[in-house]
Amino acid sequence: MKTVYTCFCTDVIHEGHLNIIEEAHKRGKVVVGALSDQALIRYNKFPTISQDERIRLYASLDGVDEVVVQEEMMYDDVIARLHPDYVVHGDNWKEGPEAAIRAHLLELLESYGGQLVDVPYTYNEAVRKIDLQLREKLAMPEYRRKRLRQLITMTPIVKAMEAHSGLTGLIVEKTVVDHEGKLDQFDAMWVSSLCDSTAKGKPDIELVDMTSRFRTIDDIMEVTTKPIIFDGDTGGLTEHFVYTVRSLERMGVSAVIIEDKKGLKKNSLFGTEVAQTQASIEEFSAKIAAGKKAQLTDDFMIIARIESLILERGMDDALARAAAFTVAGADGIMIHSRKKDPAEILEFCDRFRQTDRTTPIVVVPSSFNTVTEEELAEHGVNIVIYANQLTRSAFPAMQKTAEDILRFHRAKEVDDRLLPIKQIITLIDEL
Repeated sequence: MKTVYTCFCTDVIHEGHLNIIEEAHKRGKVVVGALSDQALIRYNKFPTISQDERIRLYASLDGVDEVVVQEEMMYDDVIARLHPDYVVHGDNWKEGPEAAIRAHLLELLESYGGQLVDVPYTYNEAVRKIDLQLREKLAMPEYRRKRLRQLITMTPIVKAMEAHSGLTGLIVEKTVVDHEGKLDQFDAMWVSSLCDSTAKGKPDIELVDMTSRFRTIDDIMEVTTKPIIFDGDTGGLTEHFVYTVRSLERMGVSAVIIEDKKGLKKNSLFGTEVAQTQASIEEFSAKIAAGKKAQLTDDFMIIARIESLILERGMDDALARAAAFTVAGADGIMIHSRKKDPAEILEFCDRFRQTDRTTPIVVVPSSFNTVTEEELAEHGVNIVIYANQLTRSAFPAMQKTAEDILRFHRAKEVDDRLLPIKQIITLIDEL
């Protein structure tokens, strides 16, 4: 009997999947691959049920003879292991980023005479409704809130990109690239006070109040599913911070990052060029402890941002604060630097990991942007935040377009660098 292989990454079985199994069963013994959690979050979306539950779900289906785990999205592991006579897949992967997976699979099959069967993808109202229900489940606060903690355990380094509106949230949500034969995407979103304030035309001095910033979160959450990390600036007064924690937790935000400064907020990249006051260890520890006491679930994270290197207080001060804030209950430590050389960031990570192997480390490589995610992971970093690149790339493009329209008194000259409205609209899901 011939062997027929198909890979599933779904949490819910609908008639499209059953049609795939039926087509596979016509050709021989059906082996279904359950794409591993690690591959799934890079390739498609975050799973709502565990890998073991997906295996049991696929094994329960009529026509399935065996279920295996597919560790790599590019099929190398299962093709080498099974040498299936046929691989069956929906034809929806002929275009877009997934086309790279299909092309690579064809090369693997050609090496020994295997065949690919592209089955017409099932499009109907019932399938569409199931897909929508699954997306809504991913967006629910109780599922979204815990996802950051899960990602930290499932991936070498969590990649977060800034979002400051529903549209930028969709860009972060839906951008997938084929890089060196593998698909990749962002894991989380960073709602930055700088970018949120800039989008509103306000200075980044905690002038935009929390009610307004929560509306930005609502706009993003309404159209996305990825976990959100919130830039809480200094956290404000301790008495106010506890309410912020409760509000963010209830909304489904995964984490808040607060910095150990006090007084009028100034952007950290100014460093010592402007007067900035660092809170005492005792004062900031008390704020962290109060926030942890206020939260109601174990999912939410309070991450302490240490400004010692920014303010040139030294490595020992930064490490002392990291130790103290962890004792106070911080779920992670963010260390920041405005130097272009990542050496002091890497030194902090190495020394912190000598005494603390588990507390997540967060970095924001805005200035030291030559360091790679792989290098950061080797030094114990768990989360990397690209904090303002979407805002900074949009501003010069919009300014140049405005200038050229004024210069030429028409829009024709800028047309070749504008994205068609139709392409923008395709980002937005219709109900």
